[in-house]
Amino acid sequence: MRMVDLIEKKRDGSELTKEEINFIIEGYTSGSIPDYQMSSFLMSVFFRGMTAEETANMTMAMVHSGDQIDLSAIDGVKVDKHSTGGVGDTTTIVLAPLVAAVGVPVAKLSGRGLGHTGGTVDKFESIPGFRSEIEADQFINQVNEVKVAVTGPTGNLTPADKKIYGLRDVTATVNSIPLMASSIMSKKIASGSDAIVLDVKVGAGAFMKDVDSAKKLAYAMVEIGKNVSRDTMAVISDMDQPLGLAIGNVLEVKEAIATLRGEGPKDLEELCLTLGSKMVVLAKHAKTVEEARKMLEEVIANGKALEKFKEFVIAQGGDASVIDDPLKLAAAKYEIPVLAKGDGYVAKIEADSIGTAAMILGAGRATKDSVVDLAVGLMLHKKIGDEVKKGDTIVTIYSNRENVDDVMERIYESYSFSLTKVAEPVLVHAEIH
Repeated sequence: MRMVDLIEKKRDGSELTKEEINFIIEGYTSGSIPDYQMSSFLMSVFFRGMTAEETANMTMAMVHSGDQIDLSAIDGVKVDKHSTGGVGDTTTIVLAPLVAAVGVPVAKLSGRGLGHTGGTVDKFESIPGFRSEIEADQFINQVNEVKVAVTGPTGNLTPADKKIYGLRDVTATVNSIPLMASSIMSKKIASGSDAIVLDVKVGAGAFMKDVDSAKKLAYAMVEIGKNVSRDTMAVISDMDQPLGLAIGNVLEVKEAIATLRGEGPKDLEELCLTLGSKMVVLAKHAKTVEEARKMLEEVIANGKALEKFKEFVIAQGGDASVIDDPLKLAAAKYEIPVLAKGDGYVAKIEADSIGTAAMILGAGRATKDSVVDLAVGLMLHKKIGDEVKKGDTIVTIYSNRENVDDVMERIYESYSFSLTKVAEPVLVHAEIH
């Protein structure tokens, strides 16, 4: 078998066999296939696409390129949730204890962020004492006993995906549905999940800018799941503006605590209930999403979701007293209001741009070596559709430096206003089963 022949085959639009795909992935991972040939192959896929079977085979070849986590010692169906990313995406901090509170095991592998704010691991580590790196045995025992554990990247998962993604990034082949789908799903499958709920973001603050593209990606990932015997569902959710009100690590933890109390932003709560209901159904703890949603609403109302969060934080070495008193969490030195310059209605918030404003403050990483300031960030007070009067605070900047003119300028650029009432955006655009 020769790589040049397989490049030609895909270039001409023919379907590759499982053995041919395995040859490509194994060869590139080992170094016997050079970057220039893999680049050519990726560009062929970019233009010619892949069938559902090819995409599934590529996914599993990447899964088998490294370690796989065995979660079989955990009782019950293990359901994972994956978000394709966005601004103010606090869902995992809410969902992990919320779903665990109704008895569904949540064994979550999460990463550190590169971009607007820290990743889920960074956010949890803004709780004093919280340990995100735990041994495999503790991880499994904790899920069995507490029903929830979250840990950072572990072992040598999907090295082929890491290597291929690095090449895609510099060869203009990132935006390919089969390549994106196989990349995301290979990590989820290698992480040991029995079932997967996908939150595919769409809009200005997401990678997929329109609903049709988001649907194509969602369908591709759901098909991969079905092809490799993983129950998979997808929700296409809006990211034309930040989710919730908080952007920043400590601020998002505070918002998650409020949401578990039933006092959080309505869009964040609604999305968590939507995603959580699907997780509960896939875990076989409810027959319908309606039944599952009632279960989740009940544990928020009776306080069990918040208690589960405390139990989980204590199990991972964290100070659970911050959940009852979030003022104990790290605080920025300065709180600076951004005031509306006129009357009107919020017509648009450029999610990417306002996320960048948070990153400039230090809430996220511009490079892998950047140090995240857990206390800083932004709190939105006005979102799309809200009425604004001149002098109203539209955003509060939480900063550890006094001069934030650069951040304020970026925020003003992110907001657009209308003299007439603007409809709130749709939160959930579609569900893919």
